[in-house]
Amino acid sequence: MSVFEAGMLICFGASWPIAAYKTYKAKCVNGKSIHFSMLILLGYICGIIHKILYSFDIVLALYLLNVFFLLLDMGLWFRYRNNVPVYAVK
Repeated sequence: MSVFEAGMLICFGASWPIAAYKTYKAKCVNGKSIHFSMLILLGYICGIIHKILYSFDIVLALYLLNVFFLLLDMGLWFRYRNNVPVYAVK
């Protein structure tokens, strides 16, 4: 197990629950990029495949947890993509 890989996933992955919560509360995705999220998802999928094929260990659970929260945030993006921010309404 790589302690540094686990640390990266913990630090980087801490942002997804916060991002999903903010999106849920604001009900607006202004400034968020779904393409960026898809690129991050692709990176997580590559990491998961590597863990399964070459280095199966507990860090895989961190990848899966990050993917869960990223997909939650992406789902909220699709849910609220047509909402207009409150400050843009006149």
